[in-house]
Amino acid sequence: MKLSVPHLPLVLCLVFTLYHLADAMLSLPTNLIPPGMKNVHVGVPFLSSAIEELTALSSKKVFVLANRSSTRFLEGDGKLMEELRRMGILAAPLCTSIGMGGGETGLLEACDKAYESDADCVITVGGGAVQDAGKFVRLWLSTNSGAGATVKGIQEASSRDPMPDLPRQIAIPNSFAMAEATHVAGLTTTAKIKSGVAHPCLMPTIIIYDATLSEGLPDWVRFGTAFRGVEHAIGAITHPKANEDIRAQALNGLSILNENLNLLVQNPECKIAQGNIYVGGFIAVRALNRGCYPALGHLIENHYSARFDVHQGSCSGIMCARMMHYHRDHSKEYQDRISAVFGDPSVPAPRLISALAAKLPGVSKNHIEENVTDEMLKEFSQWEFDNHIARLNQLSPKEFKTAEDIYGMLTESLEKL
Repeated sequence: MKLSVPHLPLVLCLVFTLYHLADAMLSLPTNLIPPGMKNVHVGVPFLSSAIEELTALSSKKVFVLANRSSTRFLEGDGKLMEELRRMGILAAPLCTSIGMGGGETGLLEACDKAYESDADCVITVGGGAVQDAGKFVRLWLSTNSGAGATVKGIQEASSRDPMPDLPRQIAIPNSFAMAEATHVAGLTTTAKIKSGVAHPCLMPTIIIYDATLSEGLPDWVRFGTAFRGVEHAIGAITHPKANEDIRAQALNGLSILNENLNLLVQNPECKIAQGNIYVGGFIAVRALNRGCYPALGHLIENHYSARFDVHQGSCSGIMCARMMHYHRDHSKEYQDRISAVFGDPSVPAPRLISALAAKLPGVSKNHIEENVTDEMLKEFSQWEFDNHIARLNQLSPKEFKTAEDIYGMLTESLEKL
């Protein structure tokens, strides 16, 4: 396994410590690359890197799945789809059926198209929904089922024992959601319920992050997905099951994210800052996935996102600091370390996280910005309590005793943090 990053800075670490350079791309130790993943490339041209990896994998039939905004980077003379056609390994036309949150209808359409193509490799270009869709597609490709894809069928495929080898996946993200760095895949059903699967075999084979694909992204995607990395780090740091190694790794990722998010606010197209945010986000999400997934924020925000059609970046902008405030008395030791990473140990961590979110364009900070009313929040809080209270209390440093506790947390005034 290897991780390749151009212009490597001096690495002053044994395990997780990095030397921060504002004008250079960061690296990270190869021991952070999870089992099942072969290579991670950050800050390299995605086209030549993808072709090189496809050749190494001896792929013969490649299915490409992308979000619509990435099409301009993929179609046309000299671009990926044309190169795959020239090489004789393109299995099907570009598939762009995946919507925000991985909606069931578009996902099943992609599964059926990939199955018809008999692909042996899936390339996913885009955000978290597309990266997760690639995992579902690979599962469905391995079923040898003659019927059309269904959510139930895909979930049953994820429970096979032994699990057959899945087609390879080359994940090419255009943002920082980090779905490609996990073995978990999520979808939103037609009933607006978040569902999904998890299995070690779902880990993508290759990751290639090239900031070129982030050019022109709307702020709510660029800054929203970057702030999700902050959420991942905080979820690991304050998780009841975290140990010192996990917290140290997550704090390192958080430090990188904070430094480079502030740089990105000043220059939203800065490729070095974006590459470093990718590195920091990767470190953070891998910490979370060392026994702390899902975190409290993950679970509640996934439910909120599915129910109210809110991008998860804004879910974090609205709720991350409020959740920290709710359990601060029970996680103060770890929140104080977050404050220290932000360079201001005397200020409560929820206030620092809220202040960071306030700088980020396109990221909502209050429910009303997403047209979520007080009455909707009351109903949502009751639904969470009635359906998920046992799980919430496993994940929260502080117990929720009533639905009003959840409602009070969600509606806390940011000015009081």
